[in-house]
Amino acid sequence: MTAETPTGRPDPRRRRSTAHKLLRDPQAVVTAGLLLFIVAMGLLAPLLASHGPNESSLDHIDAGIGTPDYPLGGDHSGRDIWARLLHSINTSVVSALIGASIALIVGVAAGLVGGYYDRARSATEWTFSLVMTFPGLLLLIVLMPLTGGDFRITMAIFGVLLSPGIYRIVRNQVVGVKNELFVDAARVSGLTDRRILARHVLFAVRGPVIIATAFLCGSSIGVQAGLAFLGVGPATVPSFGSMAAEGFQNLYIAPLQVVWPSLVLGTMTASLVLLGNALRDTLEGATRRPSKVAALKAAKASAVDDASSALLVVQDLAIAYPTPSGELNEVVSGVDLRLEAGETLGLVGESGSGKTQTAFAVLGVLPPEAVITRGSIRLDGRELLGLKESELRGLRGRTIAYIPQEPMSNLDPSATVGSQLVEGLRAASGVSRQEARERVLALLARVGIPDPEHTFGSYPHQISGGMAQRVLIAGAVACRPVLLIADEPTTALDVTVQAEILDLLRDLQEEMGMAVLLVTHNFGVVADICDRIAVMRDGRVVETGTSLEIFREARHPYTRMLLDSVLDEETVRTDPPAAASPMAAVAESAGKEK
Repeated sequence: MTAETPTGRPDPRRRRSTAHKLLRDPQAVVTAGLLLFIVAMGLLAPLLASHGPNESSLDHIDAGIGTPDYPLGGDHSGRDIWARLLHSINTSVVSALIGASIALIVGVAAGLVGGYYDRARSATEWTFSLVMTFPGLLLLIVLMPLTGGDFRITMAIFGVLLSPGIYRIVRNQVVGVKNELFVDAARVSGLTDRRILARHVLFAVRGPVIIATAFLCGSSIGVQAGLAFLGVGPATVPSFGSMAAEGFQNLYIAPLQVVWPSLVLGTMTASLVLLGNALRDTLEGATRRPSKVAALKAAKASAVDDASSALLVVQDLAIAYPTPSGELNEVVSGVDLRLEAGETLGLVGESGSGKTQTAFAVLGVLPPEAVITRGSIRLDGRELLGLKESELRGLRGRTIAYIPQEPMSNLDPSATVGSQLVEGLRAASGVSRQEARERVLALLARVGIPDPEHTFGSYPHQISGGMAQRVLIAGAVACRPVLLIADEPTTALDVTVQAEILDLLRDLQEEMGMAVLLVTHNFGVVADICDRIAVMRDGRVVETGTSLEIFREARHPYTRMLLDSVLDEETVRTDPPAAASPMAAVAESAGKEK
């Protein structure tokens, strides 16, 4: 979390843009300056050189340095070395752009698909493994008759041959990033997979891609120069490789003819690699890596008919995971839940009781390995189990909204708060960018953020945990959903902020008429906000009832144990357990308020 001023705003001294950091990095400044200077020299070749790259003069064969109009002398054919050097820069730049671009387009696209979709991974692995078996340089030479010696077509083919390396880098990164909380939050908000890949996943893996791009450019320049050195391709195309080859032939007469192309070629490739390292360090250093959770995906199951008029009905839900032996181990067994419109239901239990798995099943975001063996989940009479991902996506963010447990980890660290909220709102409602911005600013003000404009333009690490939770609440209620699932929404916050968040949720629920499924282990939170309670243990609902009934007369031993484990103000941990439930006073107080 970033340092804050006494007013609660992030300290501006902690804010550093990527450009500012790069300008403070001597390695980045020097290498970028060298590359820009070399590229500019190539672009200005017609103005800086007095002769064409292939214009020869018998009077200037092997001319020395300082010859009039031939500042670096002439080669063995009487051509201006300075002119050929400048035009060779352009050949190298074009080679780098073509080779790197093709490799990036093919490799990144396939890496995103292969890393994000498990079903597509086998096909992409097989394809790129096949491409890697081709002998690259030999293949380029063999195909030279088909390419007509055009180095641009040759570099395009070479880009395809380079793409497996990029594919593997991106695939490995995506496999890890797709399990991040901010990706799950984007999916729950209703974004399409294409937008998640392009907007969130690609940004998160950009560091390794950038450094790889520098190597791709250097490799393309080197291969083009190598082919020209071997004499592959037309001799009329100026290239560092052909200049070096001609210099070697004339090594004992004019040794400097080898030095000039080698010096510029080495400077370009070294600068590319060093600049890529500087960019990678800056981009990855500015990114906070959230903690990981499992990637979630909808499972398919048979539906059970239910004629109830309740908003949400969960019947006989069972969720299992395969064991190493291949058998299915149930983690949720026969759960039954009912949630009326405008009601708040507290789903209570210890860690591992299955409450979060039940909530994820309602959202349709269970891990791929999860198997729903039986049961039914109906929202407003519509069966959710068995729906396609595109159908579930149409519900998320609009009809069902979700507030996660870890606010900081569910915001994309590479994007501003406002851009993430605008993106989710536009995906769910289809409004214009300007209208979405206005609605987001109004929502930020509604959830109690004192300076909406400042928070809108801040990155997640520049706001506090309480503000981050308010941001997520604003995003969840942006489209006025009928069902809000809150998974431990106050666990990561201090007591004062917890009370403020609970008051905010209560006010928003009354204002919008939402039903709330509150997943928690905290009976204090339950007593404060919930109308009814369902207690889970070992994947089963062991007791349900109104909050007053559960706090006054809990029937199940597990519920009484949970209540007895909550300390009141007069009990210390060294005291023996109280005979009566310490939550009785809370329950009676809640009953009087009602």
